[in-house]
Amino acid sequence: MSLLKEPDFGTPLRPGAATVTVEVDGMPVSVPEGTSVMRAAATSGIEIPKLCATDNLEAFGSCRLCLVEIDGRRGTPASCTTPVAEGMKVRTQTPKLEKLRQGVMELYISDHPLDCLTCSANGDCELQDMSGVVGLRQVRYGAEGENHLELEADTSNPYFDFTPSKCISCSRCVRACGEVQGTFALTIEGRGFESQVSAGGMSFMDSECVSCGACVQACPTATLQEKSVVELGMPTRSVVTTCAYCGVGCSFKAELRGDELVRMVPHKDGGANEGHSCVKGRFAFGYASHPDRVLSPMVREKITDEWRVVDWATAIAKVADGMREVQARYGVGAIGGITSSRTTNEEVYVVQKMVRAAFGNNNVDTCARVCHSPTGYGLKQTFGTSAGTQDFKSVAKADVIVVIGANPTDGHPVFASRMKRRLRAGAKLVVIDPRRIDLVRSPHIEAAHHLQLAPGSNVAVVNAMAHVVVTEGLVDQSFVDDRCEDFGEWAAFIARPENSPEATEVTSGVPAAELRAAARLYAGAGNAAIYYGLGVTEHSQGSTMVMGMANLAMATGNIGREGVGINPLRGQNNVQGSCDMGSFPHELPGYRHVSDDAVRGEFEDLWGRELMPEPGLRIPNMFDAAVDGTFRALFVHGEDIAQSDPNTKHVTSALEAMDLVVVQDLFVNETAKYAHVFLPGTSFLEKDGTFTNAERRINRVRPVMAPKTGKHEWEIVCEIAEAMGFEMSYTHPREIMDEIAALTPTFAGVSFDKLDKLGSIQWPCNDRAPDGTPTMHVDGFVRGKGRFVPTTFVPTEERSTRKYPLILTTGRILSQYNVGAQTRRTANIAWHPEDLLEIHPHDAEVRGIIDGDTVSLSSRVGATTLRATLSDRMPVGVVYTTFHHPVTGANVVTTENSDWATNCPEYKVTAVQVGLRSAVPALAD
Repeated sequence: MSLLKEPDFGTPLRPGAATVTVEVDGMPVSVPEGTSVMRAAATSGIEIPKLCATDNLEAFGSCRLCLVEIDGRRGTPASCTTPVAEGMKVRTQTPKLEKLRQGVMELYISDHPLDCLTCSANGDCELQDMSGVVGLRQVRYGAEGENHLELEADTSNPYFDFTPSKCISCSRCVRACGEVQGTFALTIEGRGFESQVSAGGMSFMDSECVSCGACVQACPTATLQEKSVVELGMPTRSVVTTCAYCGVGCSFKAELRGDELVRMVPHKDGGANEGHSCVKGRFAFGYASHPDRVLSPMVREKITDEWRVVDWATAIAKVADGMREVQARYGVGAIGGITSSRTTNEEVYVVQKMVRAAFGNNNVDTCARVCHSPTGYGLKQTFGTSAGTQDFKSVAKADVIVVIGANPTDGHPVFASRMKRRLRAGAKLVVIDPRRIDLVRSPHIEAAHHLQLAPGSNVAVVNAMAHVVVTEGLVDQSFVDDRCEDFGEWAAFIARPENSPEATEVTSGVPAAELRAAARLYAGAGNAAIYYGLGVTEHSQGSTMVMGMANLAMATGNIGREGVGINPLRGQNNVQGSCDMGSFPHELPGYRHVSDDAVRGEFEDLWGRELMPEPGLRIPNMFDAAVDGTFRALFVHGEDIAQSDPNTKHVTSALEAMDLVVVQDLFVNETAKYAHVFLPGTSFLEKDGTFTNAERRINRVRPVMAPKTGKHEWEIVCEIAEAMGFEMSYTHPREIMDEIAALTPTFAGVSFDKLDKLGSIQWPCNDRAPDGTPTMHVDGFVRGKGRFVPTTFVPTEERSTRKYPLILTTGRILSQYNVGAQTRRTANIAWHPEDLLEIHPHDAEVRGIIDGDTVSLSSRVGATTLRATLSDRMPVGVVYTTFHHPVTGANVVTTENSDWATNCPEYKVTAVQVGLRSAVPALAD
C-alpha cells in the first residue's frame, strides 16, 4: 500500500455514541449503531481485505473479498454490508475465509494484465495489495477463452486515462460519480462477463463527466489514472495545503516525486471538502510552471517602452522612490494600493499595513469591492458581523434550501455536491435566478420552485416573500421577541400592499402564486437556509438585498443553529480573508472603523506610526481621481482590474493617467500593460500562510516548493515599506499571523501551531471559542439584537431602451476561474476556449442570428464581439455571458452603475444590443 494513502475504514462513519459492543477476532470494540462489521474491525486495528469498499461510499458488497464468519450465523457474509449487533462475535481470519478469498482474487487476476512492475499504479494499486494480503500464489484460469485484455483505452480527457482492460467492475467510480459528485455520468453497461464501466456510451470528454476526479480517486487499480502519474511516476511524498481557486477552500495533499509536483489529491480531513474536489483544484495547477510566468522584476519608464529585467533591489527602489516623488508633488493622498483576494491573509495584511503606515493614508481597497462588499455592509447592519453564518456541513441539516443569484455547480462545485446530496435525501429547493441554472433540474434533483425574476428585481422579490410571511402569520414570534429589534417598524413596512407578490409581479415577472408558494415553503420548514452569490450583491441594491435576506431569515427564526442561516458563496479563495485583514479604506483588520480612536490607538502603539482617522478612497474613487489628476500612483497586488472591473475604458483611462502603476502578479496581465513596474508573485504552491474561505474557515497554506522568484510576496512588500522609511520586518509568516491575532479580536486565538493541531479554525476564535465557531449567532447576535431594516425597492437606473433593448447579465463557468489568468494556462481551456453569449432563440430569430454566429454586443459605454449560442436558459429579453477571456472583454460593455452603499458595480444589469457583427457597427473603444 502507498505510504501516502490515508486510512480507509471501508464504509462511512455513522453518527451517534458508541453504544454497540462487538468482538472482532477476540478484541472487543464499541461503535455507533449502524456501523458495518468492516468499519468496526478497522476501528480496532483489524484490516479486512476489500476492493469495492471505501469509506466515502455506501457499502456495495460486490467484490466478495471482505467475507467474514459470525458466530451463530450461516455462511460468510460480506463485512461491508453487515451491520454490527450487540454481542456479535466476528472472525476475519479462518482457513475457510482464506480459501474463499484466494479463489475470488484468482478470478480477478485471471482477466487482468500481468504488468504490475511496469504499471503506472505499481505501489498504489489495491488489487496488487490485496493479492498479497490474501496470499494468492497461483492463477489457474485465463490462459484460454475470452477476456477483456485488448479493450481500447480512452485517453480523451486531458487529465486522466481510462484503461478498461484493467477494470475489475467494482463500481467504485460509478458510485463516486453519483454519491460524492452527484453528476451520475458513469454507469455499468452490460451484464455478467459483458459488464463494463461506461460514460454513457461515449468518451469521457464527450460525456457528462465534469472531471472532478472522484472516479480517479475511487479507482482501486490503474483503470482510471492521472496522466501526470503515467508521465512522471508515482509520487513519494506529500504536503497538505489549500486550493487557491474559489471560496470553498478545499484542502489537498500536494504529492511530489522529488521536487516535482505529480498530482493534487483532495484531503479526507479537509474541513471544507472532506476528500472531494473539482476539475480546477484537482487538476488545473499547471499554470504555476507555465512558460508565460514572469520570474524576475521588470521596469520601464513609459508604458509604451519595452520591459527591462532588473534585480530586486532596483525594482524595490524604483517603487519606493516613485511613490515618494508622487507624494512630494501631489500630496500624501495621491497614492494607494489594492490588495489581492488570491494571496494569503499574511500577504494581504502587510499590504494594507504598508498603505496605512508607509504610504501614510487609508487609500486601500480590495476586489471584494466589486463582488461581496454588499455582504459585508448588509450583514453588519443586521447581524453585526460581515460574514456568513454557517459552516458548509450545515447544509446537511437543511429541510429547505434557497439559492439566490448563485450557480453553485459551476462557481462552487464541491459545496454544490454537498448540497445535491442533501437534495437527493429529500430537502426542497427554491432557485431565484434569471437564468435556469443546472440545479433547477439535473439528475435526481428538481427545484420545487424556480422564481425566474427579471434582472434588477431581487429586492422586490425578497420583500414579497417577507410580505407573505408577515401577512399570513408565518413569523417566528418567539425568536423575534427574544432575539431581534425594530421588528414592528419593518413589519408595518413589509405588509404594505406595494410589497405583495401581486404588486411586485409586474416588476419581477414572477407569478404571484409561485412566489407565495415558495415563501410558504421557506417559512414552514423546520430548517431553511439561504445561499447566495454575486447575483445578489452585484446590483445597485446589493446591500439592500443582503439586508432583505437577513430580515427574512430573522422573521422565520432561521438563524443560530445548523441547517439555517444566510450564506454568501464567495468567489475567490481568500476574498473573505482579504476583508478580514482590513482591506477596505474605512476599516482596520477585524472590521473596526478607522475613526475609532481607541481602535486606531492599538495599531499605532504596535506599528509605531500615527494613522489617519479618515477613510481613504475606494477603487472607483481612485479611478475617478486619477482621471481628474489628483490620484497618481497605485500598487496593484494580484488583481487584474483592467479585465475584472466594469467600464474597461474608464479603468484604462485612469491607469494611463497615473505616473506610477506597480503590478505584482504571476503573469503580465491586462493591468500590467499599463504598469511601470512589474513584481513577479508566487503561486499558491510556493506560499506559506493562511487562506480564509466562505465559511470563515482559516486553512494553512504550506509551501510545496521554494519561491521561483527568489522572494515571498510578503517579503517584497515589507522591503518596499522599509525603503519608504517605515520599519516592517518579519522572519516568517507565523510572526505576521501572531500580529494579526494581537490586533484582531476575531483572530485572537489563531496561530500556526493551533492550525497545525486542529487542521482548520473558523473565526471567531478567542477565549470564548478557543477552537473556533462553526455556527454564528447561536445564543445572540454579534451586535446584541438582530436588527430589522426596511428595504425599499428602488428600480435600477440601468434599463432597456429602444437603442439597447436587451439586458445583459454575467456569470462563471465550471472550468474557468475569474479572469482566467490561471485556468486559461491549463488544459481546462479544452472545455471553455472562449466566452459565449447565451441568447434566447426568439431574440436571436428577430435579429437573424443562428447558433455559432459572431455577434456584436454593445452598450452605451462600449462594444465587443463574441460567438452566440442559442439557449432557453435565459428568458426573452435577457442575454448572458462569462468574463474569463480578455480577448472578449465582457466588461468593456458593463457600466459605472453601482450599489448605493458600497460602490459594488452592477455587473448583473446592463442594457445592450446584440446583432450580427456585419450588421451592427462596433462602438469606439
